[in-house]
Amino acid sequence: MTLRRILTSLAAVMFLIVGGPATAAVATTTATSTVASARPALRLVDITASDGVVLKANVMTPVIGNNHPAIVFAASWGLSDAEYLVQATKFAQDGFVVLSYTTRGFWFSGGKIDVAGPKDIDDAKVVVDWLIANTPTDPTRIGFGGVSYGSGISLLAAANDPRIRSVVMMSGWTDLVQSLYADQTRHVQSTWLLLTVGRIVGRLSDEFKAIADDFFAGRNVPALIEYGAKRSAMTYLAQLQRNRPAIMMAQAYGDSVFGPNQHVDFFNAYHGPKRLEYAPGDHAIPEMSGLAGLPNHVWTSTHRWFGHYLNGVDNGIDTDDALVLQVRNAHGKVEQYPDWAHVTGSTTRYHLGDKRWTGSGPMSTNEITGNWSERISTAGDTVADSGVVILSNTVEGLTGRTPHAWLPAVDRRRGVVWSTDWLRATPIRGMPRMHLTVRPSAANGTVVAYLYDVNAVGRGALITQAPISWVDAKPGEPITLDLRLPLTAWDVPSGHYLSLVVDTKDPLYQGTNSRNASVTVTGPSWFELPLR
Repeated sequence: MTLRRILTSLAAVMFLIVGGPATAAVATTTATSTVASARPALRLVDITASDGVVLKANVMTPVIGNNHPAIVFAASWGLSDAEYLVQATKFAQDGFVVLSYTTRGFWFSGGKIDVAGPKDIDDAKVVVDWLIANTPTDPTRIGFGGVSYGSGISLLAAANDPRIRSVVMMSGWTDLVQSLYADQTRHVQSTWLLLTVGRIVGRLSDEFKAIADDFFAGRNVPALIEYGAKRSAMTYLAQLQRNRPAIMMAQAYGDSVFGPNQHVDFFNAYHGPKRLEYAPGDHAIPEMSGLAGLPNHVWTSTHRWFGHYLNGVDNGIDTDDALVLQVRNAHGKVEQYPDWAHVTGSTTRYHLGDKRWTGSGPMSTNEITGNWSERISTAGDTVADSGVVILSNTVEGLTGRTPHAWLPAVDRRRGVVWSTDWLRATPIRGMPRMHLTVRPSAANGTVVAYLYDVNAVGRGALITQAPISWVDAKPGEPITLDLRLPLTAWDVPSGHYLSLVVDTKDPLYQGTNSRNASVTVTGPSWFELPLR
């Protein structure tokens, strides 16, 4: 028995335990519900791509009936087609044909990793061709989905194949350039992690190796942007508008691989049927337990989405509010909105000023006049920190505990702190924005902004954070930095206050600061807080 068959057999035992008769007994009633009582048939198949590369796949088929709706699941980065067996069983018991495949370059599929490039998109078309030719699939009712890498491929595939009528994208991306290089800052921890996994369980293409080398060296940025744009759904928005698939996206607020703001940009721009859900956690955490068959809100929505748009089930998801936010620090609190415009009811602008005897400057709703400045050194970090890629925000997703810092310990030589007065209960909803005027001592540089919810003893819970960099500035001359921080849904308790910290280093990012340079922050500078 090959290693692939051993791995798939182990996963099959899992889905028999988790997704057996008990699951069938509670299967959603559909037009094909008569098949739910029969265990679907599983087979392992090889699919030959256009260039001769063999893709490993498995197919789950209902044992009764023909002309079924069908779903294709593309495996996540570093995982195989066994990833979705539990959920594939559930779908097959509801009358779907489900094909899961390992993308090229990983595990036992042939070829080299194309990073959702043209070869991967052509593979997706070939997989759909094979599905129609070799299974009892209705070619007018095909969906595509996945987690992480597989979800990004799903959306790109739908842009290039009008046969795909519905997409579910879990922890994916719509703009790869923003994921790798947002605000001219390299996201090195997440990229290193993906590259390392690819080396261990995959085969890197020469193109990917060259792009990765340039990325870590900070060179050839135009080629990096071109590479990312070719692999971004936003680039193919017009094709998606024309094909008009029903698109559901589910994302974590703290996704340290594919940041959350890009999905709002896509959601606002796309005019077809759509749904967007946000939950606490990091990359792939909100949907992870569902892969094992445990109760999971993302997979519940996925079943409803495909059930309605591929199987005609009148389950109400098409009339539900399209935007769903779980409030991060209020366990179980879920809010729904018809669109993004309704999320933020108002904004409060806090003007930033010179520090006081406490070591912190004011965040004031009154405009601050007069000259002030705060100089910080780029030689070293502060206790303000976004944590470790995937790990830190995963802890929040599982326990509700966010990264914390004791704000009095922020080294004022290397970071600036501004604080509001004590607040009443304050519901933050949306994307905070920062406008900063700085005079850098070097042509290139980076600052990182952190927003904290701070209690009476100075302990701050990290609400959101982001870096921003500049290039080719004139040393000593003022420049303005406008930063849109990652969106959030956070309730600040009464009796707390907010603090904004700006320093020059964070382990998630590779900045462009010169050694022993400095950044002087001055006015006018402000921070805009979105409120429900």
